[in-house]
Amino acid sequence: MNEELQKLLNNLIQIEHVSSTLYLAMSAYMGKENLTGMAKWLRLQSEEERTHMLMLIDYVVDKNGTVVIHSIPAQPSDFGTPLETFQKVLAHEQFVTNSYRQAYNFVSQVDPQAGVIIQDFLREQIDEEAQSQTIVSRLKLAENNPSALLLVDQELGQRQNEAGGPAAG
Repeated sequence: MNEELQKLLNNLIQIEHVSSTLYLAMSAYMGKENLTGMAKWLRLQSEEERTHMLMLIDYVVDKNGTVVIHSIPAQPSDFGTPLETFQKVLAHEQFVTNSYRQAYNFVSQVDPQAGVIIQDFLREQIDEEAQSQTIVSRLKLAENNPSALLLVDQELGQRQNEAGGPAAG
């Protein structure tokens, strides 16, 4: 495996690793705030990001590359209001999208197979950002209304674990 490609894929593995841990910390925080639907949604999001990390690891291993798993920074234990928390989710998803976009621009010229994998993740990021934006918009509407906030929490708690890879959303 090309050394630059290996470094880039290890960077994406790190991003997914941090994403999984960030969403797990957010889930714990929402659980502590008794917003169990939001906690569930974030926990499932954490699991999804871990699945992405594992897919990237498998790709590097299958291509006879070396996986380097770096330590991850400690995550906060307080994320503010539900709106502030999901604004952070949206900002993080935008960061992830940009990271994959930059990776695709490089990879598409170096390794077409890796380009296909990255393109699948990029395609999924459309949905990731759209979901996050929808939640932020609903939380803005509900911000000063506890009943509305509980309805958003209940709706997010209906999320089901999605099987499969990047195309699963």
